[in-house]
Amino acid sequence: MQLVSRITGVEKVFAPAVLDSRHGSVRPLAAEDLERVAALFLTRFRRRRRHLLDRAIVETAEYMRKIYLDPGGQPGTSNALVQINRQGDLGGFLGVLNARYELDGATLSAAIIGPLMADTGTDHGSAGPQLLRAVHQHGFDLHLTDSANRVSLAFARPMKYQLLPAHCLGWTRIFRPAAVVSAALRGKWPGLSRFVFDPCAKAFDPFTRKRFEPPVQHSSPHRVHRASMDAGQFAEQLPTLVSDYSLRPRWQDGELSRLIALAVEKRADGPLHFRGTYDEAGKMLGCYAFYGQVGGIANLLQIQSSGSHWGVTLDALMADAWTMGCAGVIGQTQSRFMPQLFSYKNVFFRYAGGTMVRSRIPEVTEAVRSGDIFIGGLMGDRWTRLSSDDFGR
Repeated sequence: MQLVSRITGVEKVFAPAVLDSRHGSVRPLAAEDLERVAALFLTRFRRRRRHLLDRAIVETAEYMRKIYLDPGGQPGTSNALVQINRQGDLGGFLGVLNARYELDGATLSAAIIGPLMADTGTDHGSAGPQLLRAVHQHGFDLHLTDSANRVSLAFARPMKYQLLPAHCLGWTRIFRPAAVVSAALRGKWPGLSRFVFDPCAKAFDPFTRKRFEPPVQHSSPHRVHRASMDAGQFAEQLPTLVSDYSLRPRWQDGELSRLIALAVEKRADGPLHFRGTYDEAGKMLGCYAFYGQVGGIANLLQIQSSGSHWGVTLDALMADAWTMGCAGVIGQTQSRFMPQLFSYKNVFFRYAGGTMVRSRIPEVTEAVRSGDIFIGGLMGDRWTRLSSDDFGR
């Protein structure tokens, strides 16, 4: 792939080099690495019973092939990286997804950094920094992540990443408190939750309805209605709603539609639903996409609104999740709708993952510093199955 940065005026061709050191070498991910990387991923981020491990490795490896080696069905050199230690074994992995941004009419190449992991049996703390230094040498205009854990955060901060504190938080709006507990336990002990906690939740939650049910009134004096849309309509509308960000995605040639199609494959929290909010004249005020099913916790993938309509768009999301029978809603915060979130009762905040951006372009740095960047959701990696799905079952 060849992209030109019009801000820097330098043509950049991304062909990752092999980096050698006394700790090992870093090179692009190749097809023959996939099963070893998948096994490392499952060891680091999933618990798997031995009889399910082989099937999980195969499924995880095939999914990694799809998103890292064959994005958009166009095989090519991967920007995901592996670290090979001096003994020739896999020492670490860094998932990298390609993206484009634009700023003041200039096209910028972006690396979306996903899983960063090392084999603790062979690594002595060098793989993580080595992989990050390697991706910084690929010529991208900006590097970003919205899911860094605290270990990755410690590696990245000294490398001049800018932290976006508001985006590092996750929020939870509770509708049915006992059902939220049951849904959380279901992931760890599916059978126990179903036969023990679910009946208790159904008995307890009706007594809390008045306290936790979302209000029916909207935050706007105008008549607002919400309606379902399909993935194609969502892909058509979202770019318009993000146009008021100075630093925003530049999706081309059906790229956003392909990205959404991959996001639909994620299944840990139920099907992906697309909705829009409209005024009485039919003008779109906002849109959102969330994973949800009856009895589960709705997981917000993306929400976007124009101007002052964040309140009605959030209200619509809450109403849809409640009507669907969800126990609550979880999502990633954004600085633009924090004031509206504060107006809801029974909303709780937690650290959910580091959101950071790195760039040597002053205009990009300033846009990030001022919060004038669209980041997270589809411009992150939480939409991938690697973020939550239970492979091999």
